Amino acid sequence: MSVDLSQFFAVYFDEASEHLASMESLLLALDPRAASDDELNAIFRAAHSIKGGAGTFGFRDIAEVTHVLETLLDRVRKRELAPTPQMVDALLKAGDVIKGLLDAHRSGIAADAAPMRDICEQLEILSEATNAEALPLQSAAIAKPGVSRIYRISFKSKAPDTVIDNLIGELSALGTLIPAQVPKSKNSSEKTLKRARRYVLAITCSASETELRELFEFVVPTEELSIEASAEAPIEASSVNGAADQGYGFFEEIETPAADAGYGFFAEVAPVSQAPIPAVAATTADDGFGFFPDAAGAPAPTPEPARSPGRRATDDPNVVEGPAGRRNSDKVAVAGDSTSIRVSVDKVDQLINLVGELVITQSMLTQDGSGLDPVVYERLLGGLDQLARNTRDLQDSVMSIRMLPIAFVFNRFPRVVREVAAKLDKRVELHLSGEGTELDKGLIERLADPLTHLVRNSLDHGIETSERRIAAGKPEVGTIELRAQHQSGHIVIEIADDGAGLNREKILAKARSRNMPVSDTMTDQEVWQLIFEAGFSTADQITEVSGRGVGMDVVRRNIQALGGRVEIESQLGVGTRIRVRLPLTLAILDGMSVAVGDELFIIPLTMVVESLQPAASDLHFVAGRGKLVQVRTEYLPVVALHEVMGGEPRVTDPCAGVLVIVECVGGKVALFVDALVGQHQVVIKSLENNYRKVWGVSGATIMGDGKVALILDIPAIVGPLPEHVAQAA
Repeated sequence: MSVDLSQFFAVYFDEASEHLASMESLLLALDPRAASDDELNAIFRAAHSIKGGAGTFGFRDIAEVTHVLETLLDRVRKRELAPTPQMVDALLKAGDVIKGLLDAHRSGIAADAAPMRDICEQLEILSEATNAEALPLQSAAIAKPGVSRIYRISFKSKAPDTVIDNLIGELSALGTLIPAQVPKSKNSSEKTLKRARRYVLAITCSASETELRELFEFVVPTEELSIEASAEAPIEASSVNGAADQGYGFFEEIETPAADAGYGFFAEVAPVSQAPIPAVAATTADDGFGFFPDAAGAPAPTPEPARSPGRRATDDPNVVEGPAGRRNSDKVAVAGDSTSIRVSVDKVDQLINLVGELVITQSMLTQDGSGLDPVVYERLLGGLDQLARNTRDLQDSVMSIRMLPIAFVFNRFPRVVREVAAKLDKRVELHLSGEGTELDKGLIERLADPLTHLVRNSLDHGIETSERRIAAGKPEVGTIELRAQHQSGHIVIEIADDGAGLNREKILAKARSRNMPVSDTMTDQEVWQLIFEAGFSTADQITEVSGRGVGMDVVRRNIQALGGRVEIESQLGVGTRIRVRLPLTLAILDGMSVAVGDELFIIPLTMVVESLQPAASDLHFVAGRGKLVQVRTEYLPVVALHEVMGGEPRVTDPCAGVLVIVECVGGKVALFVDALVGQHQVVIKSLENNYRKVWGVSGATIMGDGKVALILDIPAIVGPLPEHVAQAA
């Protein structure tokens, strides 16, 4: 049975994406004039990890790019070259190329080789350059380039020989491999090994232990790997690529006895003269690494090395090693071997659907039990109450699995601001806050594009050039703030800038030129909403960034599709603040149920302002606008829900029914319904997936009595009615 390495590709793709994101954030935060050793080493480690995995799984194009990338970073971290803004730009571009190669391998398509060749050539030119302004050495380790260490490596793995060969090749690139005892089974590259084999290696190199461990992280479980460094020793020129290392000559065929317990296949190894090893004093810590020849050249026994519990395999305090040697940084255990695990989104969605069904079943049981005698059925009703509490706790816990920090979206904006500001020749600082605020994964994926457009819009239309800012008495460098916070069961995201602000008169003039119905009596909020109209733009000229008026209408439409709304505050010459308000999740909804005849409808609670029963004197009929209701100083249109959604109402007089005032970006309306039923937390089911798209309905849910209730799409109802709905009404 052949070993299919593709089963591990998904893990590598995820890990490589994390390393790329880490490298990008480090590069964006790097000050080339004051780069520290820690920053440079962290960037190098990220690139080295990507290269190690690419070599292991045979992604030669990725390995080629990261090798050239690593060469440049190695010279920079050794202070042979001083980092420059041009290097940062090239490294960021290289990250984009690697990301494209990862996407190509993930999709199983051939990647375009041209960008790879271009970036490799650019990186090679930068790495071969000489730089008289290289910064002084700041590290003792860097100050001794001719000194290396001998690392003693012992590990167990079930990987086939093809994988081990790739690993050995990566190790050989770091330094001098010292021949040691390595088992090799016949045709193991074609057969799955039934049990792990132990490998014993030694290498003389200047790499750190962390860098060595990163090579093993996709091949060897962390608990099965032990790396120990001996005293420093000079690298022998004669031992580099010596005869003993030709073709990995330290592999030996080892016959394993039938009674072998798994580690009895070590044979005596003759002393190696090509690469002499300094004598190492025998200490307690050396037990288990006696495969090194002593001063007399005789090898010692090689029992399995013990790895101390809780030992970290990385210098990053925020990262722990997983049971399969993978790095995990999202949910870190305090101690021991407890770590996080990777679970596919499909499994999480399936779990959420099952919990949703459980919630519906529990609601039905509660509904059925509401008519029982509490004296006779005391224990049953108590059990139902306990079931309701446990179901709610389970629901909250399962929903939290889908919650991710909004940093997944925010982390892309330093790069966006840097590149767009450079194109516009503007100086801008980006301030992020609330990156740890969590919201549903489905929202995060669909929120990235609208927020990106809003940030780009602030850069182009909001922030002025340095000359204009100085003339206006402002700091030369503009500021954009991106903030997220939880607020009353919602997540609120703000994009604020200290730019020129919105020009009310200019917006109105543009609206009149497009024959839009506007007036000077409109409030500022109403005027600001005009910029969300399709094709509306006040830009004096079309630029590469914006000016065609084809973005803000899409932003509003996408935000509304997520059940949210967009609010704008602006002051001319001071700045603009755009506030996006969204529900925390798309799977569960807090709603108000209303009755129209025998039908139930759910109104999202976030859009309900108030409910009332009007007096006859509050109702007015205006030609061309239909029936209006006066609510204090406002006149709101009355929309009879039975007319737009169909059905036979129990009451037709608004004074005998209830008006529910709802609000969204399109404005306010009064929905006329028969009665209010109650407030519920409902599990949303897609009507489009199970039936078809219906105007005015955003989804459906199952109530406690088993009835299906439609969830109203308030933005659609508040906006202009479609022709077929208007005719029916």
